[in-house]
Amino acid sequence: MPSASPAPAPAALDVPLVVDLDGTLVRTDTLHESLLVLLKRNPLLLVLAALWLLKGKAAFKAEVGRRVRLDASRLPYSEPLLAFLTEEKARGRRLVLATAADRSIAEAVAAHLGLFSEVYASDGQVNLSGARKLARLKQAHPEFDYAGDGEVDLALWREARGAVVVHGSAGLERKVRALGRGEVRVFEAPRPGPRTWVKALRVHQWAKNVLVFVPALAAHRGLDFELLTQAALGFGAFSLCASSVYVLNDLLDLDSDRQHPTKRQRPFASGELPVRAGAVLAPVLLVAGFAVALLLLPLPFTGLLATYYAVTLAYSLHLKQVMVLDVLVLAGLYTVRIFGGSLATGVPTSSWLFTFSMFLFLSLALVKRLSEVRRLRLSNAEATPGRGYLASDYEQLSSLGVAAGYISVLVLAFYITSKEVTVLYASPERLWLLCPVMLYWVSRVWLLAHRGLVNEDPLVFALRDKVSYAVGGVAALVLLAAT
Repeated sequence: MPSASPAPAPAALDVPLVVDLDGTLVRTDTLHESLLVLLKRNPLLLVLAALWLLKGKAAFKAEVGRRVRLDASRLPYSEPLLAFLTEEKARGRRLVLATAADRSIAEAVAAHLGLFSEVYASDGQVNLSGARKLARLKQAHPEFDYAGDGEVDLALWREARGAVVVHGSAGLERKVRALGRGEVRVFEAPRPGPRTWVKALRVHQWAKNVLVFVPALAAHRGLDFELLTQAALGFGAFSLCASSVYVLNDLLDLDSDRQHPTKRQRPFASGELPVRAGAVLAPVLLVAGFAVALLLLPLPFTGLLATYYAVTLAYSLHLKQVMVLDVLVLAGLYTVRIFGGSLATGVPTSSWLFTFSMFLFLSLALVKRLSEVRRLRLSNAEATPGRGYLASDYEQLSSLGVAAGYISVLVLAFYITSKEVTVLYASPERLWLLCPVMLYWVSRVWLLAHRGLVNEDPLVFALRDKVSYAVGGVAALVLLAAT
């Protein structure tokens, strides 16, 4: 949790406290978030935005502000600063909001918080930053204290009576104290460390990409070092591209994530990481993933990876909002990873495996949606923001998911009776033991989902579940006995 330095002596109530918005009062940049909303709404609007910029920054912000209305109640506020401002307001001190953001967002924030008696912001003609902000403030308030967060605020601190440094670096704090402008109050926030970046990349979701090893293992070539190396490179390429999409998805879903009980803690939604960092990180990861594919793997794999990225991006932008189609796409993306493993290693894969995978992963995708709908019911809500399902869909989702899971076991049974099995297994009749094992696992996952115990991606859940490991061990023994 952010912490504040010990409180200085009470400030004079007749000296207003001027507070910056972006990076200070809120742990984000409202212009960057507005541009992301435009991108999600229609990517072509960004081309139009480039033309708006030719009119100047103030006009640019006004044009964006006319088209985007951020919900001020969902922005990631600096809670310690907000508590301090509330105390100052209660003491009778006048608070002023002064920001380079467009007036539309500044006034929305001021109306939501109810703390500020005056608001100064960019108005389409003047971009209220730096010297312009200082001149406007000096004209209205010859003496003031100022709360800011960056080097750009040094000009205002130089003229202010007192300073409040919010989420600034140690170097910035030293510079502010060196100005000798009176009392300095500091609100600190923990710096994002490796764990934060790992969370932003959703490294735990890379577990899904182990599916690229399935073709080599299914062909009983799990000890072939060359094949495993190729599969590992495919794993890396899929993981880098997946993280690129995850970062972009988090940037485009800031508002809906902030309405979610757990997703609101994601690094970008919470303001722990700036959105501009994500805007750089997403393309870097994408380029890295395709570099691995182009330089080290067969060309067909690169084509499949491009398809995977395009479909995943379409899912993030729109398809995840379309009921039923969203889970079909998710199931397809799981299966694509298996096909990618086949292309990376050159090991052909049976159509039986693809059919089995499609139904099994459709069942798991429906588990994920069922868990979300269950939370809706518990919170007495009707619909999930950014999704196409209602609380009343609970029973139907359950029926569809269980049916898909059982059909996958039926496909497995048909595979056991096929001619392909006799090529790979000396005692194929022993494979029948896999059917009750799979029926147990699928049934257990669905019962746990109904109890609210599967609150993440089911495949990731399985990789953390001891019983699933036991089931996998039994299945491996059956395969070994049949070989």
